Amino acid sequence: MSLWVFTAQLRVRALSRLQIVQKHVKWEHDNETSLVIIKGAGEKAFCAGGDIRAVTEAGKVGDKLAEDFFKEEYILNNAIGNCQIPYVALIDGITMGGGVGLSVHGHFRVATEKTLFAMPETGIGLFPDVGGGFFLPRLEGKLGLYLALTGFRIKGRNVHQAGIATHFVMSEKIPDLERDLVSLKSPSEEDVADLLNSYHFKCKADDKFVLAEHMDKINRLFKTNNVEEILQNLKQDGSPFALQHLETLKKMSPTSMKITFQQLEEGATKNLSEVLVMEYRLSQACMRGHDFYEGVRAVLIDKDQSPKWKPATLEEVTEEYLKSCFKSLGNKELKL
Repeated sequence: MSLWVFTAQLRVRALSRLQIVQKHVKWEHDNETSLVIIKGAGEKAFCAGGDIRAVTEAGKVGDKLAEDFFKEEYILNNAIGNCQIPYVALIDGITMGGGVGLSVHGHFRVATEKTLFAMPETGIGLFPDVGGGFFLPRLEGKLGLYLALTGFRIKGRNVHQAGIATHFVMSEKIPDLERDLVSLKSPSEEDVADLLNSYHFKCKADDKFVLAEHMDKINRLFKTNNVEEILQNLKQDGSPFALQHLETLKKMSPTSMKITFQQLEEGATKNLSEVLVMEYRLSQACMRGHDFYEGVRAVLIDKDQSPKWKPATLEEVTEEYLKSCFKSLGNKELKL
């Protein structure tokens, strides 16, 4: 039995993603590899985002990196989602953006008290990609849409309670867990699940899901036909919870929110591969647009946290423009 353990750097470059895809193909056809484990490099993060600044600069000048970055990332996400051998992601740390794509589509995702999960893309003029259109609509009720639009951060055991992680283990136990995983002989998916369960059930706690008391409100307020109705519902509700998130959504890119709403609506009925093809179209629409570059400037470069979105309101984002974002790219379509 061969085992592959690889690390997810904070910044995963296009070449390394492609190399991982190539290894996936090898692992699944060598009849020797029985288990894949992915973990973070360093103590702070599993993996959070990609080379956003490099993509931003490439997109501004029409460099091919703006195409290749997303294309190779989504091909990797698809390979993980269709992996035929047990795939275990040890998400012990910050897990955002590209880190979500490296973990959430695998068979097993192990969170710890150090895990911090979020999909904050609407705040930088993007959308929750890397297959977010597949897994987010499949969370309980309207939780996925809520997380996608607001970028709300979930920590520790809550990542498991939300249905994002499959297991929860204390961080100090991760080395022991990894050792026991490596010790398994020709492990089946059931063998791996049994081992993970044995660790998970030893971590008993009475803490309640951080959003438990708000789930009825989330399901009611976010069950709408469009984003405008969500903001209306939040305003009319008038509770501190609703008003807090109304202010949050007012800061997000109107274009990104509308794209995200439709992305999750359509993704709820598509398989992962179909979602990734759709998301590649959306990624290229964002590269052609304004808000991604402005969001990265405001949040990551100048850090003034004051993006000037264009259009500035939800009402100005037309149905015609939205249709163009989801339109086929012809011979530039993502091929999986």
